[in-house]
Amino acid sequence: MKLYERSERKRPVDYFTDWKEREALAEGMIPLVGKLYRKDNVKTYNYGHPLVNRSVIEIMRDHRAVRQIEENELSEFETFPVLQALAQHDLGHAHVDVGRIASRYYFGGADKNADGSHVDLQDYVSHQVEELIGSTRKPLKEPLDVVLYGFGRIGRLMARLLIEKTGGGDTLRLRAVVVRKGCPNDLIKRASLLETDSVHGRFDGTIRVDEERCAFVANGNEIRVIYASEPDKIDYTQYGINNALVIDNTGKWRDKEGLGLHLKAKGVSKVMLTAPGKGDIKNIVAGINDGDIASDDTILSAASCTTNAITPPLQAIHDEFGVEGGHIETVHAYTNDQNLIDNYHPGNRRGRSAALNMVLTETGAVAAVGKVLPALAGKLSGSAIRVPTPDVSMAILNLRLTRATSIEEMNEYIRKISVHSPLRKQIAYVNSAEAVSTDFVGSRNACVFDAQATKVDGQNAVIYVWYDNEFGYACQVHRVIEKFAGVRYELYPKD
Repeated sequence: MKLYERSERKRPVDYFTDWKEREALAEGMIPLVGKLYRKDNVKTYNYGHPLVNRSVIEIMRDHRAVRQIEENELSEFETFPVLQALAQHDLGHAHVDVGRIASRYYFGGADKNADGSHVDLQDYVSHQVEELIGSTRKPLKEPLDVVLYGFGRIGRLMARLLIEKTGGGDTLRLRAVVVRKGCPNDLIKRASLLETDSVHGRFDGTIRVDEERCAFVANGNEIRVIYASEPDKIDYTQYGINNALVIDNTGKWRDKEGLGLHLKAKGVSKVMLTAPGKGDIKNIVAGINDGDIASDDTILSAASCTTNAITPPLQAIHDEFGVEGGHIETVHAYTNDQNLIDNYHPGNRRGRSAALNMVLTETGAVAAVGKVLPALAGKLSGSAIRVPTPDVSMAILNLRLTRATSIEEMNEYIRKISVHSPLRKQIAYVNSAEAVSTDFVGSRNACVFDAQATKVDGQNAVIYVWYDNEFGYACQVHRVIEKFAGVRYELYPKD
C-alpha cells in the first residue's frame, strides 16, 4: 500500500544554497547517528538504508533514492529533526527507521490531530518509540562468538559485515578465522586481502597485524587467525572462544556428517553453511522461511546467492498473481571455481576461460526454490550462463501467471513491496533505463527489480532482477545468522 500523498517540493530559488543547507544537515546527522549507535546500540535507517558509518554524500544520495522510489520529497530537512528528537531520549537496543517516521509525520497526516490541531514533532517521535524509552532489553542475552571457517570471497565480505555491525559488542563478535597456512607472510597477505578488494573497494576502517598473537585488529576487533585443516581437531577455547557459531565458507562439506565435524571441536555450538545444504539440512532464505529456524537447530544452510535472489520476488509475485510455471535463466558473474584460461575442469564447459567466454552451465538454485517455497516445487526449470564480469548477476524470471496483469500493475506492485512490505530488505526497486550491472555492486538487498525491463503479455510475464552475488548474498547470510543466534531487535516505527 502507498502510505503517503505525493509531495512536490518547490524549486529552490538557489540550487547551490539549497544543497549547502542540506549538506550541513547531513553533516549534523553523523554525530547524532553515532551517539545513538555506540551509546544506545540504536541502529538508524532511512527507508532501509543504514545511516551508521555513512558519509555526508552517501546520506544525501540515500535521501535522493527515497524520493525516486517513494514519490515524495523526503529530504534532510525532514529527517534531521527526527534524529534530533530521538537523541533526546535514553533508548534501548533497536532498529529505528527515521525516514519512515518522518514520512508519516510530514506526508502521512500524522502532524495533525483528528480535530485539525497541530501535533508537535518531538511529541510524535516520543510516542512512536515510547516502548523503547528507558528499555534495558538487549537483542541477545550475551554476546555470541563467531568464527569464519574459510576466508575467500564470501568469508572476507562476512568479516567486513560482522565488523561493521559490531556496534557496542552486545550481539555477534567476530573472534577468529580458520585457514590453511599458505606462506611465511600468510597473516599479512590475509589482512591485505581484507583491507583492499578489487570489486568492493577498501575496507571501511583500519586494520593492523599483530604477528605475536597471530591476529589482525580491524576497527578494534581482535581477530585471531587459526591455521588448521581438520575442523574437529581445533580447540577454540584456548583462544577464549566459547559457544561459537562457525560460518563455513569453504563449501567442502555440505551434509550433516561433514558439517557436524565443526560441532566436535571444543567451543562450538552452531554451524552455518554459505552454500546449498544437502540431505535434510534446512536451506534458509532470510525474509522467506527464516521462521523455520528452531531453537534446537545446530546446522543450517543459507542456500545459494541465486536462490536468495530469485525466491523473494517469486514469493511476492506468487502471492499476488499466482505462478503456474516458468523458466529461470541466470546470467551469472564468473567465480573462482572457473579457469582464467582454458584448462581441465570436471564440470561441463567450465574448463573454458571464464574471462573470454560466456559459459552455459547448470544451476541448482531453481530446485532449491522448491525446498524454500514448497508451493512452487516442480513448477520451474532453470539454467545459467556464466559471463566475464567479476560481480553482480541477473536472473530472468519467465513466468506463467494464474491471472493476467499488465506492466504497470506488476511494476507498481513490486515498488510497493520494496518499500512497505516485510520483503523490503530482500527486494529493492530501480526504474532507470540506464541501469547496468556495476550500479549494483555493494547492494545490500537480495535482489533489485528492474522496472524498465518488465515484459507482460496477459498471463505471461518476464521479470528481470539484478543481484550482487557476493555482498548482497553476504548480507542475506548475516540476516540468517542473526536469526540463528537468537538476535531480536525491536523495529520502529511499528507497522
